[in-house]
Amino acid sequence: MTDFFAPCPRGLERLLCDDLTALGAAKVHGVEGGVHFSGDWTLCYRINLQSRIASRILWRIADTQYRNEQDIYQAVFDLQWQRWFEVSQTIRVNTTAIRCPLKSIEYITLLVKDAVCDRFRAQCNERPSVDTLTPDVRIHVFLEDSRLMLYLDTSGDALFKRGVRQHTNIAPIRENLAAGILRLCKWQPGTPLLDPMCGSGTFLIEAAQMSLNIQPGIARSFAFEKLKNFDAPRWLAIRAEAIAAQLPVKPLEIYGSDLYGDAMKASWRNLTEAGLAECVQLKQANILEISAPAANGILVANLPYGERMGELDELAELYPKLGDALKRKFGGWTAYLFTADKAILKLMRLSPSKRTPLFNGAIECRLLEYKIVAGSNRTK
Repeated sequence: MTDFFAPCPRGLERLLCDDLTALGAAKVHGVEGGVHFSGDWTLCYRINLQSRIASRILWRIADTQYRNEQDIYQAVFDLQWQRWFEVSQTIRVNTTAIRCPLKSIEYITLLVKDAVCDRFRAQCNERPSVDTLTPDVRIHVFLEDSRLMLYLDTSGDALFKRGVRQHTNIAPIRENLAAGILRLCKWQPGTPLLDPMCGSGTFLIEAAQMSLNIQPGIARSFAFEKLKNFDAPRWLAIRAEAIAAQLPVKPLEIYGSDLYGDAMKASWRNLTEAGLAECVQLKQANILEISAPAANGILVANLPYGERMGELDELAELYPKLGDALKRKFGGWTAYLFTADKAILKLMRLSPSKRTPLFNGAIECRLLEYKIVAGSNRTK
């Protein structure tokens, strides 16, 4: 059994725990910002391919105590790096620290890089080169109090980079956060879904892929393919199995609209390049003017942060109008609004039935659930 760690957007740890357990992971343990688990390399391959919520899959190669910089250097130097990757491959070191007593995180990053290179020079008379943009191997250092954990990244590019959404607009939502929000909405394939502020189409693409059983990592490569222990036949079999399980592309009850033409163009291009344009119905429209495309369903929207719709006073003007529009036109639907603006709670004139805290990067947000009843709930 090998130990791994899967970081994810804060607020989605429970969902990721459930997914990893369902895939057969052992010792599943959620912490803030991710999940520890154990398993074999087949499991690692599957999670990289199938997880919609994890940001990366990190292979833990060391877990020890340290007191000072020299302890860190020695712990890194003592590892058999040449067993895991070639000296000809490029590296990058990322360091994260919580309550670290040492003064400089940047110095620790340089120290770890030097220790890895020194180890290769001692064993091979050569040293790997550093590439901070597109490295072959990413080394992650995590310091917590006096604990040092070292990881090799099996994913490469972050897993929310599906290889399908290339054209973005202002403040796009990351794919794994969008997938987690769809799960929290309890949306299921076959249920009508509307995103009336679809932007570059992230919710739409995730929903279409889920509906057609298209695995999120099917269009990309992974860092584990560059490690010495890579089992190519096993990986090709897993990938072929996933492709065979995909459903044919067809029209789905997934609807997207946006006020802005540039956003609609980006959404259409992304859906087209993902081969999913046939699945989704797009229309340029104001969220206050559209009608429900079905008798009931799920409405989900990543509300603007201020850049797209104007200043905060314009948003304050939007919220009560949005509440009224939902009551008039979306009776029988459940609306999920994702926002960082707490003013919406007073201005919407609707009471959310649920408030789920989530983080979009470092920004604290809420996913607000509104069960829409036709007409006004207020006493006349």
